[in-house]
Parts: sequence; structure tokens; C-alpha cells
Amino acid sequence: MDNSNTNPSIECSVWQCKYHNTDQEYCALNKIKVGTHEADPTVMQCTDCESFEKK
Repeated sequence: MDNSNTNPSIECSVWQCKYHNTDQEYCALNKIKVGTHEADPTVMQCTDCESFEKK
């Protein structure tokens, strides 16, 4: 994965993700999948980036 790519549509501050742009606070993927771990999500903390992969 070339993390020098920047998708200006996806901001990201998770430096531990292998898709995090190493120079800026953006994702290097073209798209991400967002999901939830709750039956009835009501706040931001209930959502997850399902595209996350640890470096």
C-alpha cells in the first residue's frame, strides 16, 4: 500500500492504521467501510471504520 496517496475526502487521525497517510491526516484508500458494533447506534462512539488494519 502506497501511503503517500491522499484521499482528501477521508480525514483520519489513526496513525496505527496501515492506510493512514504518513504525511497528512488523511486515509490512503479510495473508499472505506463504516459499520457499527451496536444494535441501535446513537453516538459517534458506536461506529467503526471497518477498513482499519493495524500497521
